[in-house]
Amino acid sequence: MKLKTEERPAVIKAIAAAREHGDLSENAEYHAARERQSFIEGRVAELEDVVSRAEVINMSQLTGETITFGTIVTVADEDTDEESVYSIVGPYEADLSKGLISTSSPIARALIGKRVGDSVEVRTPRGTKMFEVVDVKLLSV
Repeated sequence: MKLKTEERPAVIKAIAAAREHGDLSENAEYHAARERQSFIEGRVAELEDVVSRAEVINMSQLTGETITFGTIVTVADEDTDEESVYSIVGPYEADLSKGLISTSSPIARALIGKRVGDSVEVRTPRGTKMFEVVDVKLLSV
């Protein structure tokens, strides 16, 4: 919202002020303000797109039996029995170092819809791995 209510009007004023300095072809202030305006407009469009496609998920309606957005999943590598725990989150919350994986990541796409005991084939840039779903629980809100 700050982009639309504060930064957009400020950059429009900066462009107008820079125009008053005359020749626009050699006006660094004008070109910098136009570049900033382009960035702001692109970011506003990107955020409006995200908001228009956002879906409200009522966490109280999730059972925790099936892997979905908002679940914590424990999987075991079927080759090594090594366990990993992942939280399935949105793309802006993802942080693999904290075990937060985006719903659009290869492992989350393979896991979504599965249940405890299911085997899952995950194709990653490093190759194909097989995992068994060991546990599924809801993220606490």
